[in-house]
Amino acid sequence: MAALYIHSLLKLAFLCSFWPIGTPLSLNYPAVFNFGDSNSDTGGIVAGKAFPLARFNGQTYFHEFSGRFCDGRLIIDFLMEAMELPYMNPYLESIGSPSFQTGCNFATGGATIQPADAASTNPFSFNLQLSQFFRFKNRVLTLLSKDKELETYLPEEDYFTKALYMFDIGQNDLDGALYSLTSEKQVLDFVLKLLYDLNYGMKRLYNAGARNFWVHNTGPLGCLPRIIATFGENPSNLDEHGCIVSHNRAATIFNQKLRDICLQFLAQSPEANITYVDIYSIKLNLISNHSLYGFQQPLAACCGYGGPPLNFDTRMPCGVTKDLNGTIATANPCNNTAEYINWDGTHYTEAANRFVADQILTGNYSDSPRLGTSPFFN
Repeated sequence: MAALYIHSLLKLAFLCSFWPIGTPLSLNYPAVFNFGDSNSDTGGIVAGKAFPLARFNGQTYFHEFSGRFCDGRLIIDFLMEAMELPYMNPYLESIGSPSFQTGCNFATGGATIQPADAASTNPFSFNLQLSQFFRFKNRVLTLLSKDKELETYLPEEDYFTKALYMFDIGQNDLDGALYSLTSEKQVLDFVLKLLYDLNYGMKRLYNAGARNFWVHNTGPLGCLPRIIATFGENPSNLDEHGCIVSHNRAATIFNQKLRDICLQFLAQSPEANITYVDIYSIKLNLISNHSLYGFQQPLAACCGYGGPPLNFDTRMPCGVTKDLNGTIATANPCNNTAEYINWDGTHYTEAANRFVADQILTGNYSDSPRLGTSPFFN
């Protein structure tokens, strides 16, 4: 397994050698429409399901509950700052007169690419997020046709073509599947089915006028404290960083095929522009070289329970207080969140999200493939 993992990393490095050298990104879009899960949820699942998110979320930057699975800002918040646009309001938020003039966020924590079913913890899967977008667009155009003054709160009609359409989803699908998938072939078959659904959704948006697409690949799933605590009892399952080899391998397979799907999408959509962002490499570099970037804890959760090395206990999510064997305990946040990469066992701290966003904006991890020059498209 170790040899296969090393081979995979070498292959990925070889493929990456074909990518153009990055130049700083200049993002200039009048609006953003985002589809995703908790990595880019700015309050959707809290508004849609009254999800009981820990009271500590938002404490670092917002100094109050923010609806985000983080102590402060997410990657998407920093990207919105770079575009000089307001932070995104969730589609499902109805309180506080939210403005959607510069876009709308359909992401919700726990969302999957696979359609939700009766057993799903989150009903707002990718297909439903798409349906919400089309309803949103139709309602906006209807309202603007009656009252142009509503452009103060709603995107102008041409924004739907000029906007950036962002996608950050798939981690929950992989996460759940890896409890039962045991072979690389099973993982590959599962990934191909997922990405077929993603490609179909992107094509629907393209046919409706979307032209600018921005796709995040998935991070090193095997480096999350929650995953390590669950699958890391046997040391042979761990790599040199303490991450679960099989989960990172599955994430690598997903990412390789995701980039292929981006190329297929371009072949089907000649007027589309697409940017593929290598979140995996940024996060793995951060974990591998954490001390160089000012972090002291590469794997431990800041807001958790249990102490080193992971400070994570499945019985005690961030912010929870309960009786553990006769002792009242609380999963409290760490004293300095900037020293930690991981916030709550699954999500990253604001400090880590800022690092990731800064790396994205250098352009060194972003690829805008073109069909005629890519070695992937044969």
